[in-house]
Amino acid sequence: MGKIVLAAKITHVPSLLISEREGPLKGSRDEPINSLKELGRRARDRGVDTFIVFDMHWLSNFGFHINATALQKGAYTSNEAPHMIQNMQYEYRGDPALGERIAGHGRAMGLDILSHDIPSLALEYGTIVPMYYMNQDASMKVVSLAANLFSTIEQNRQVGEAVRQAIDETPGNFALLASGSMSHQLITANETGDNQWNKMSNEFNRQVDLRVLDLWKQRRYKEFVDMLPEYSRLCKGEGLMCDTAMLFGALGWDQYHGESEQMGEYFPSSGSGQVNVHFSV
Repeated sequence: MGKIVLAAKITHVPSLLISEREGPLKGSRDEPINSLKELGRRARDRGVDTFIVFDMHWLSNFGFHINATALQKGAYTSNEAPHMIQNMQYEYRGDPALGERIAGHGRAMGLDILSHDIPSLALEYGTIVPMYYMNQDASMKVVSLAANLFSTIEQNRQVGEAVRQAIDETPGNFALLASGSMSHQLITANETGDNQWNKMSNEFNRQVDLRVLDLWKQRRYKEFVDMLPEYSRLCKGEGLMCDTAMLFGALGWDQYHGESEQMGEYFPSSGSGQVNVHFSV
């Protein structure tokens, strides 16, 4: 019944917010910010009812988790970087029924997965930051999925497949967002400061990221998913690049053949590789 009408790999780095403040970094992230806003415009134009966010900044140690809380409301300050993200007010509707469908299909595959409708379960900034730009009027629902730190690529593919099966049973239009970096080897403590935002950890990671973008552009997705286990390990993928594995699991894994559109330049941030890419569905 339901349809995936938008899919994207997106950035959620704190420097997006910092670049809107007065100071030496002002305007430095205009391009990725505008790309996120454009994705939000496309979502509205396509009648998206619900964003499903694979959130690489919501890290779980025990099983897979879904935040489908009916009303997600709060003021978010990052415990990782309170000087970068503080007092962000948010209020979104969730979809507990959709969350339970996803979890049910996941459990049928043997996954340890739970959906939650808990008002005190806060969203993480891998969801809050992109929604700030993409869902400014809060007209679209938000369901967020955590990344399990001890999962496998195959399990994350299955989570994406469970999402797709739940969408098939749910009326409406859906947008899928893999919210996280590409390579993710962060800078050391003595490198922090204003210069960190345009710093890459090493050339190897940058070159592999660029190769991945070339594979996506050429629609060579089978080669990409085949290399994903090594890519996520060698390039220090945050949480095994769970978000990307979930996204491709929902899109059909190695059977996906849609066009990719890179929206703006690939850029480094605190050592990691960042990009916004729209995948046609």
